[in-house]
Amino acid sequence: MDLLRHLRHFVVVAHELHFGRAAELLGMAQPPLSQSIQRLERELTVELFDRSRRQVRLTTAGELLLGEAEELLAGEGRLRNLMGQVRAGELGVIRAGVPPETPAVTLRALLDGLTTRAAGLDVELHELTTAEQVRMLADRTLDVGLVHHPVAADGLRFGAPVDVPLGVVLPRTSPLARGRDVALASLAGLDLVAAPRATAPGWHDHLLAVCRQQGWRPARVRPARNPEFLFGLVLAGGGVAVEPATVARREPRVAWRPIASASLTKRTSAAWPDRSAHPAAAMFGQLAAEVLADAEPAPPAPAGTSPPAARPWPVLFDTTG
Repeated sequence: MDLLRHLRHFVVVAHELHFGRAAELLGMAQPPLSQSIQRLERELTVELFDRSRRQVRLTTAGELLLGEAEELLAGEGRLRNLMGQVRAGELGVIRAGVPPETPAVTLRALLDGLTTRAAGLDVELHELTTAEQVRMLADRTLDVGLVHHPVAADGLRFGAPVDVPLGVVLPRTSPLARGRDVALASLAGLDLVAAPRATAPGWHDHLLAVCRQQGWRPARVRPARNPEFLFGLVLAGGGVAVEPATVARREPRVAWRPIASASLTKRTSAAWPDRSAHPAAAMFGQLAAEVLADAEPAPPAPAGTSPPAARPWPVLFDTTG
């Protein structure tokens, strides 16, 4: 027996106290409506309406049932609405991964955007490399992540990609920092400071391939998992990094210069399982693409292109070249 359906019929009749008008409101014929009420009465073993007079009236049982039925049907509506929000990814928990080098301002924008679009969604954010995210997405211990391409993995769906231009990060005291750009071939004899291959194998191999194509075979690759360690190795001398401009802005003693005669970008996008994906995964991917696109400002101007602006704080390092 579909109890809720019969209760909906009962509530309309109870308010109208007229089977004909109730049937019209429900969009059904009167005989099936009468049969529905009779079946409900048999199920509950009580009479809900007094039909002994020409006017239909509620019995004591009917009056008591009306309040309970309305509360039960309202609860059903709330339940359906709640489950609809869960299906739409507006409620529940989503486990998301982001690269360790993600700037704080980008994380803040991403979390603020999620709060705006799905205020009831609880976000568990994890600091994970691309390789770790791919493995956890396959294991279903992660719902969505931000990965660096290329990614060799089956069973994943990817969101809109964002390409961020890369340049050479080197000490400001380096003679190479005096120019407007740096040719990769001019880095001969220097080491490359980069994230370990295990963190993002596809991207690591692509980066080295481009370096070789442009005439630079790094003497060796020095692994650096976080920006602070990367800066330390670069400032120690003998090595440079190839990173976005936003990375170089964290350390005033390094300079960032575009790569001459070559276009090298790091492509990042959201990734989530192709099957049985979290309802909010696609929304997260779209928001992440918007945030990443807005987070990468124009590259810093090379030294000497414009006079430095006045600053309200002491200049601790020479930034003129």
